[in-house]
Amino acid sequence: MENTRFRAVRVIGKVVGWIGWAITVGGIVALLVPTLLGFDRYVIVSNSMKGTFERGAVVFSQAKPVGELHIGDVITYRPPANTGITHLVTHRISDRTVNDDGTILFRTKGDANPGKDPWTFSLVNGNQNVMKFSVPVVGYGLIALSNPQFRMVLIGVPALAIAGMALFDLIAEPIRSRRRRLQAI
Repeated sequence: MENTRFRAVRVIGKVVGWIGWAITVGGIVALLVPTLLGFDRYVIVSNSMKGTFERGAVVFSQAKPVGELHIGDVITYRPPANTGITHLVTHRISDRTVNDDGTILFRTKGDANPGKDPWTFSLVNGNQNVMKFSVPVVGYGLIALSNPQFRMVLIGVPALAIAGMALFDLIAEPIRSRRRRLQAI
């Protein structure tokens, strides 16, 4: 009876382990393949683009020459320093004007925001990332992985489980061996 219970626990452990590996490998492949194909990725951390993509989505984008950007393109950029915003913003281009000196000025708007962003800006690099597609929800995992405490738990729990199984085997083997000897008599 107990041997059957031990086997059941081992089988369940193996199945859970394989499922965990499959999810991990699938997630890595889903994030690496687009990167290998030349896409950059950004995690959406606010609801300003709700309706187009939700908070927690991963947005994949590719570089496009700044001169080829059009109204309606969704770009990820760092707002001008005087705005006080220090993180990247992913919004849709709402205005595009060309100054007399040839500088292109942009204004953006989050799809869920009532008004346009209060700043205009020019893009100093020759290329700018433009959104091509997004994957919902996956970004929550990346957000969690950026938290050191979560990473410790993610590594620590499996390590404790492995240590527990090794300890269980260490304790159970002498008991099994003794039972085998007694049954042989």
